[in-house]
Amino acid sequence: MRPEELILILDFGGQYTQLIARRVRECHVYCEIIPYQTPLEEIVRRSPKGLILSGGPASVLDPGAPTIDPELLRLGIPVLGICYGMQLLAHLLGGQVGSGGVLREYGRTEINLVHPSLLWEGIDSPTSVWMSHGDLVIQVPPGFVITASSPVVTVAAMEQPSHKWYGLQFHPEVAHTAAGRQIIHNFLFRVCGCQGNWTMASFIARSVAEIKAQVGEERVLAALSGGVDSSVAAVLVHRAVGEQLTCLFVNHGLLRQGEAEAVLETMRSLGVPLVYRDASERFLARLAGVVDPEEKRRRVGHEFIRVFEEEARRLGKVRYLVQGTLYPDVIESGTPLSQRIKSHHNVGGLPEEMELELLEPLRYLFKDEVRELGLELGLPEDIVWRQPFPGPGLAVRILGEVTAEKVALLRKADAIVTEEVQKAGLSRALWQYFAILPGIRTVGVMGDRRTYSYTVAVRAVESQDGMTADWARLPHDLLERIASRIVREVPEVNRVVYDITSKPPSTIEWE
Repeated sequence: MRPEELILILDFGGQYTQLIARRVRECHVYCEIIPYQTPLEEIVRRSPKGLILSGGPASVLDPGAPTIDPELLRLGIPVLGICYGMQLLAHLLGGQVGSGGVLREYGRTEINLVHPSLLWEGIDSPTSVWMSHGDLVIQVPPGFVITASSPVVTVAAMEQPSHKWYGLQFHPEVAHTAAGRQIIHNFLFRVCGCQGNWTMASFIARSVAEIKAQVGEERVLAALSGGVDSSVAAVLVHRAVGEQLTCLFVNHGLLRQGEAEAVLETMRSLGVPLVYRDASERFLARLAGVVDPEEKRRRVGHEFIRVFEEEARRLGKVRYLVQGTLYPDVIESGTPLSQRIKSHHNVGGLPEEMELELLEPLRYLFKDEVRELGLELGLPEDIVWRQPFPGPGLAVRILGEVTAEKVALLRKADAIVTEEVQKAGLSRALWQYFAILPGIRTVGVMGDRRTYSYTVAVRAVESQDGMTADWARLPHDLLERIASRIVREVPEVNRVVYDITSKPPSTIEWE
């Protein structure tokens, strides 16, 4: 649900584009990432307070390089070009861009602020920034001034303040740029004139009004998994439409230990209408023999929709289906400029033809924003801070074919990981912590006898929004307790390993 104050980020395929959005949102200014090919008329219709041109892997010197309609720069809307975005500004406005050659910069660099700028308010010179570029601006366009230089590159920043055109060769959105957040803050408030009035309270008020207007008198069915996303979405829609909403909790047999019971108890205590369906056998049947992770997600997504449609027909006159889809789900499932990393069952895993229309009130929020929204809505902390759990559940934590036996095995191991992390008091410090069944067997010795049993992998990561993550440096004694308990209490397992890979290059989940 979109507020009046809007920043649009034109995506040229940069690896840090999502970070730009995060930094803008942290300033309580709403923003969206849109493809650089978005028609001029659509951008004008949206009336943004400012535009940010992202970085990207292309060169403006290449034939057919990504570009924008030059008329976009004549609308009087403030523009900030970052890396490729700055080079594109220079290229379109009469400057000169060339290949950096030996002048390429990658990594931390100090720049000197050589000319006063609204962007530099509150920032001392020199300052440390993060560079990642091959091309560079050799000559600024007419009317531009150079505002920052590095020891290697003369044009580290440039601007034409009367037209509110600004360019940065470095990346202010990454943590390695010391004053990056202040630079973005200055652009938003000193250049664009933003007020920073995007709060969760304002989001709730606007969302409730828009949901009421969209739904009217129609009946609504909410897909409730018990996780924070679907729970927050359901409570938000319930606030808007009240008894027109029915929540459906489908137990697909791939949940964590005790989760179904906990979800039923919690949601009923909130007074939200709830229907429970145990569909464990039909989901396991649909997954029989399937080993490809994308096919698993597709089948789970399709089967969920079919169950929801059956329930909708039973209730009668249901038009809308509520899903807790988030912005990272949309991004990772593939956008016009990004490769699909994995299909989320609620985005890329949906069938092409559906009887219900989707209602996704959280579609443009990041996970930490959803948690903030949940607290604002009055949800209990045990739901708000519940660690993320994939919609396909344990199916995508079992590599290879999913069977009832493997699910039972992994459920036991995962419960041990959860119990030990919580006992250690680390559950709030970690983004996710769970067990994986890689589907390999290894030789071991137990009770003086040779074993050939399963390996369990343990994964624990730290993150702010799930877009990037670092592996958690768990205490060795905690890892030892986890491994000892799994091997002792899960007879089918004789080896435990710990995943020490960050995202990127890996993802948080294994499938």
